[in-house]
Amino acid sequence: MSELSHPPTMGYFELLGMRVVEWSEGFAVVELVADERHLNRSGIVHGGVLGSMLDSALSLAGLHCEIPGRVRRGMTLSLATTFVGPAGPGVLYATGRVRGGGRKVYMASGEVVDAQGDLLAMAEGSFRRRSGSESSEGIPE
Repeated sequence: MSELSHPPTMGYFELLGMRVVEWSEGFAVVELVADERHLNRSGIVHGGVLGSMLDSALSLAGLHCEIPGRVRRGMTLSLATTFVGPAGPGVLYATGRVRGGGRKVYMASGEVVDAQGDLLAMAEGSFRRRSGSESSEGIPE
């Protein structure tokens, strides 16, 4: 994965250890290196971690802005997640793609896979762009 010239920063990302590794109009990839902090009592990555990765990737897919110093902001309206397989420690990737919608509300879907490409979770969601974030020019940061 290539480094972003201006990756988004958020406190919640830092708390979980997530980072955006790919981002373009309609597409986003979030990476997380899962370790013992992310595991549940069964020794597998907690579903909330996978859900957070999906929420982030799907949301960001509809909020890309090319203009330095400007951003697009949004919020999740709904998120349906299906857990497919257990995730252990290691590198995880959540991919989000915009599937449809309009200026304000958009729909996205995506998945989480491990470093071997094994499917761990899938999601579909609807998201709303905040006021001023409807156009690709975004708003001042």
